[in-house]
Amino acid sequence: MVDKVLLASPRGYCAGVERAVETVEKALELYGAPVYVRKQIVHNAHVVRELEERGAVFVDDEADVPEGETMVLSAHGVAPSVHENAEARGLRTIDATCPLVTKVHVQARRYAADGFTVVLIGHAGHEEVIGTMGEIPDSIILVESKEEVAELDLPADARLAYVTQTTLSVDETGEVITALRERFPDIRAPQREDICYATSNRQWAVKELLDQVDLLLVIGSRNSSNSNRLVETALAGGVPSYLIDDETEIEEAWVAEGVSVVGITSGASAPEKLVRRVCDWFTARGVAEIEEHRFLEEDIEFRLPIELRRELTLADAQGSG
Repeated sequence: MVDKVLLASPRGYCAGVERAVETVEKALELYGAPVYVRKQIVHNAHVVRELEERGAVFVDDEADVPEGETMVLSAHGVAPSVHENAEARGLRTIDATCPLVTKVHVQARRYAADGFTVVLIGHAGHEEVIGTMGEIPDSIILVESKEEVAELDLPADARLAYVTQTTLSVDETGEVITALRERFPDIRAPQREDICYATSNRQWAVKELLDQVDLLLVIGSRNSSNSNRLVETALAGGVPSYLIDDETEIEEAWVAEGVSVVGITSGASAPEKLVRRVCDWFTARGVAEIEEHRFLEEDIEFRLPIELRRELTLADAQGSG
């Protein structure tokens, strides 16, 4: 029987997600519905559903947005061709790309401009990876594992640099980087690692929790890369772990005999109210002890996209005038 629930901290929304969601909310206030959003603004089904209820329309492609309408780009970033297509359609585009993803794009472009072939460590098909590869399509190679590093067909004197997707496993990415350095000792590395602070912090917070829990529940959607990495972090540490969208997906069998302490965390795109709902699920089953297990505090904030800030300032000035 479960006696206690420990909440990993930090967990949940990161600064990039908070900025992206607020961007859509402010755009709806400013322009009214509909506001079109290319792809899911963040990878969380609850967030997307709530924004849809307020008038956001999610589309797969900028070509699906009627000419002249407002379109918000998701936090995961896009290739330059998306901006070109949007301009050709006369769209009012608001770019909610996470600044940490933009940093990777800038880095990749600089490497390519300096004559390097860029190795991108990431997951094929992820929106962030598609956007980064679209920045320098003729100068970039994707690798997903250390095994793929061994298969790279590159000349010994190739000028190489690497960048990474921001939402990867810290440990697995370290293995790939080690393999790259062993095979290509002169490979250029970013000045700072690309895995974002929130992804790293949430993984470390889970590691700090593992020796105190019998089970870890990760709140996040199936397509959330950083949420899946949290499950993998727990499993690698020998603790059973499950990814859930909300409390309705908890199975009673998971918390049966032998499970006295349950850990809870949430991916960087999962709102805190989902954590509260999962806690309520345990409270309803007689669990009285629910405690924060604090690893560190996060105080990073990102300003809204510049094009939206300008419009909001203008609207305020007109309103006060």
